[in-house]
Amino acid sequence: MDNSVINKAADNIRILSAAMVEKAKSGHPGGAMGGADFVNILYTEFLNYDPKDPKWINRDRFFLDPGHMSPMLYSVLHLAGYYTTEDLKNFRQWGSPTPGHPEVDFDRGVENTSGPLGQGHAMAVGAAISERFLAARFGEWTAHKTYAFISDGGIQEEIAQGAGRIAGHLGLNNLIMFYDSNDIQLSTEVDEVTGEDTAAKYRAWNWNVIEIDGNDADQIRQALNDANAEADRPTLIIGKTIMGKGAVTETGDSFERKVSTHGQPLTGAGASFAKTIENLGGNAEEPFTVFPEVTDLYAKRAEELAKIAADRKAEQATWAAENPELAAKLEKFYSGEAPEVDYDAIAQKEGVATRAASATVLATLAENVENMIVSSADLCNSDKTDAFLKKTTVLQKGDFSGAFLQAGVCELTMAAIANGIALHGGVIAAVGTFFVFSDYMKPAVRLSALMEVPVKYIWTHDAFRVGEDGPTHQPIEQEAQIRLMEKIKNHSGEQSLLALRPADADETTIAWKLAMENTNTPTALILSRQNIKSLPAQASRYEEAKAADKGAYIVESVEGTPDVVFLASGSEVATLVAGAEKLRAEKGLKIQVVSVPSEGLFRQQDKAYQQEVIPAGVPKLGLTAGLPVNLEGLVGHEGIVIGLDHFGYSAPAGVLDEKFGYTAENVYNKTIELLG
Repeated sequence: MDNSVINKAADNIRILSAAMVEKAKSGHPGGAMGGADFVNILYTEFLNYDPKDPKWINRDRFFLDPGHMSPMLYSVLHLAGYYTTEDLKNFRQWGSPTPGHPEVDFDRGVENTSGPLGQGHAMAVGAAISERFLAARFGEWTAHKTYAFISDGGIQEEIAQGAGRIAGHLGLNNLIMFYDSNDIQLSTEVDEVTGEDTAAKYRAWNWNVIEIDGNDADQIRQALNDANAEADRPTLIIGKTIMGKGAVTETGDSFERKVSTHGQPLTGAGASFAKTIENLGGNAEEPFTVFPEVTDLYAKRAEELAKIAADRKAEQATWAAENPELAAKLEKFYSGEAPEVDYDAIAQKEGVATRAASATVLATLAENVENMIVSSADLCNSDKTDAFLKKTTVLQKGDFSGAFLQAGVCELTMAAIANGIALHGGVIAAVGTFFVFSDYMKPAVRLSALMEVPVKYIWTHDAFRVGEDGPTHQPIEQEAQIRLMEKIKNHSGEQSLLALRPADADETTIAWKLAMENTNTPTALILSRQNIKSLPAQASRYEEAKAADKGAYIVESVEGTPDVVFLASGSEVATLVAGAEKLRAEKGLKIQVVSVPSEGLFRQQDKAYQQEVIPAGVPKLGLTAGLPVNLEGLVGHEGIVIGLDHFGYSAPAGVLDEKFGYTAENVYNKTIELLG
């Protein structure tokens, strides 16, 4: 093949990338200029998608890991018709669709939000898992590839360990990753940071590794052909590229391979913008121009893609006509609608841990939700996600008929993979581990919220009552950290995360119902290790627990105005009920007990309901196993919050309750003090 036009198109991407950063006076041109050759050949010869139907379910996916290389992505998508010249000129500006790091936008061909390095390619692993999961259920006509682009920084991030291990172990031959190995980092060169043999590492993980000159069109093309032919393993293409390829100084000397081009405009780095544009064949006065032959190249590819998509959609139509029930199921999976589950039919035992109650729900989901993958970071028998596993099988190389992913000990990787599963579409993702390990997962949880993907986080062992495991395993500040995200609105103006800490078994069923019906944002289920006494009920506890869908509700009410309102979530609600009983018996107080599984959800209710549940002008006492701030927003200046301002200790849970004051007696005493 004559590469003259191909190489000119790559230079056009370099010019556009440099121009975007130069105009914005902010950004990262060097990596984008080095990676242009690969992304150009990928989009003009290999990536299959429908330009007129960006959300086509069988399109190939492209996940960009190094978000700082966004100029490269926007440039190639501009050539493909997704972005206008004005969009490129407004790079990094207010209201622009071209933010500094890409944010998921399927209509513009952006498959993922590029957050901290490493997460992007882990999401690609998740998308590849979804593809195999769906192909196992609907047939290989659904098959497509997932491509990922990673940099030196992403390779170094710890998350790469888990992503590489899992992809290789599962034999994800549908995953092809290009490693843009330019040996330059933001503040140093790679050889000052690491001397590892990356190829050997990935081969040890069962990857097909191909090493090439990443700026040579023929070598890139051959590597992609070989990768697409690989039948048993994911492929890593290690492309040695040139940071700032084509950059020159005012005198025309090469300015390539300079650390300074990584994170600032060419002029700020010491190169000449004008001379660089000229060196690449462009006009420095009109750097956003697309060469006519490049326009023709991408137009020709658009015609090819239209035919490819039409042929594959025709194949799907034939399949759908022959398999109407399966076709309806596939459409339902991709609709994003909540699955139909009869939660009323779930029978919970009284007085069990909410993790055990969660297991009861998961067993029902395993039998009724066919497009759900549950994963656990080597804790399924403790976080009780094994209730789901008992109804299915583990995903494994060559067999994706099951629905449980044994992720191993890699909480952050697991969460990022779940994001990728959700981004792919058609599959619901849920992941479980201990609540204290949410610290490891927070960067991925934040991206779940930012991308508005409905991943379900199952966090058990929710308080210091983990007991003998000691302070390292006892969450104290974690609930406050997660609930902060309930206070952040996403770009759609919604609460960015739904956090639910149910008070007993029946509330847990309702919490799961809310989680499964929440199809627009992630949900956190915060569950107890220890048994919890079921809350009192006038008739059916389950029917009364349904009020938890308002975020807070009255567990025990009074006639008229209460003397005091008790507030808590989780296992502390039962402690308040016991304290209220003692206060009524000995002091005759009118006490309204309120369960608050989600303050964020409660704040969305109308003011009249909020006033009914937590009336203003009435003393309030809150009880939380975490930081007092968990309830201070609801208690305000009209009361006190009993919480922790210290780490825990290693001792039986009951002893810790006594030592820390989580008893009916302490609730009694603190209420007497509060009321004077």
